[in-house]
Amino acid sequence: MKKVAIVGLGVMGRPMANNLIAKSYNVVAMDLSARALSQIPGAIAPSAEALEGAEAIITMLPEGKDVQSVYEKIVLPGAPAHSLLIDCSTIDIETTEDLAARAAERGLDMLDAPVSGGPEAAGQGTLSLMVGGSPEAYARAGTLLDDMGAKRSYFGPSGSGQAAKVCHNMIVGITALGVMEGFALADSLGLDLTQFFQLCSGAAAQSWALENRCPIPGVAPATPASNNYAPGFAASLMAKDLRLAKAAAKASGQSTPFGTQAADRFTEFSDAGGGHLDFSAIYTSLREQTERP
Repeated sequence: MKKVAIVGLGVMGRPMANNLIAKSYNVVAMDLSARALSQIPGAIAPSAEALEGAEAIITMLPEGKDVQSVYEKIVLPGAPAHSLLIDCSTIDIETTEDLAARAAERGLDMLDAPVSGGPEAAGQGTLSLMVGGSPEAYARAGTLLDDMGAKRSYFGPSGSGQAAKVCHNMIVGITALGVMEGFALADSLGLDLTQFFQLCSGAAAQSWALENRCPIPGVAPATPASNNYAPGFAASLMAKDLRLAKAAAKASGQSTPFGTQAADRFTEFSDAGGGHLDFSAIYTSLREQTERP
C-alpha cells in the first residue's frame, strides 16, 4: 500500500503526511486552507479526481460534520474500488457508523482510527491508534497503521475506535483537572512548585498529564506551560472530545459525573477565549478563581 491520500493538513494531519512521505509513501496531501497547502510541497485542494489510484484514503478533520462533508463530496464519489478508508479524526460514534454503512454500500471498507500522542508523535510515526471496523479491513491496514503509530488496538466493529477514544480522553481530561487543581492548591499554600512537581513525579500522583502538562511555567521545560501555553492539544479540542464522551454516556445510559463536569469546565474555558491555548492553560483560570484568606 504505497499511494495514500490524506485529507486534512492541520496540527495532526500535516505531521502524519510528512511521516508517511519520509517513509516513501506516495502521498496525495489535500486541504482547503491555502496556508496548510503551502506547508507541504505538492499539496492540493481536495477533489474526487485527486483520489485516483489511492490505495488508502485518510481523513484527519476537526469534527463529524467536516468528515461527513468530505465523505459526501469527495471520498465516496472518488474512492477507487477496493481502496481502504481510514478516518483518524475524533468524531461522534453515530456519524462514524453511518459513514461506514454508506461506504459498505459502495463496496468500500472503512476504519475509524482516532489517535493519541499529539503532533510530535504524528511526525515520528509513534501515535497510539484506537481502531474500529471489520477484522478484514484492520488486517489490510496493518502495515500502514504500523507506519503511522507505535501502538494500535483493535476494539471491534465500526464506531468502536471512536468509543475507545472518547473514553480515553475523558480520563485524560478528568486527570488533567486533578493535576491543575492540585498545583493551584499547592501554589495558594505557598509550596515550592518545582519541589512539588518532583515529589508528584515519583509518587502516587504521577500521571501522563502531570509529566506532559505540568501547568507551571519553567517547572518542566518541555511542557506547553513553558512555551506560553502554545497548544500541543488545544483546549477547544479537549472540550470537543469531552462533549463527545458526555454525549456517548447519555446515549448509553451510563452516569459519568466527573466526565460531565470536565466537559462543562473545558467548554467554559474555551468559550471564554482560551480555546486556542493548550488545555493545560485552564490552570490560569483556576488560580484566578482562588479566594485568598
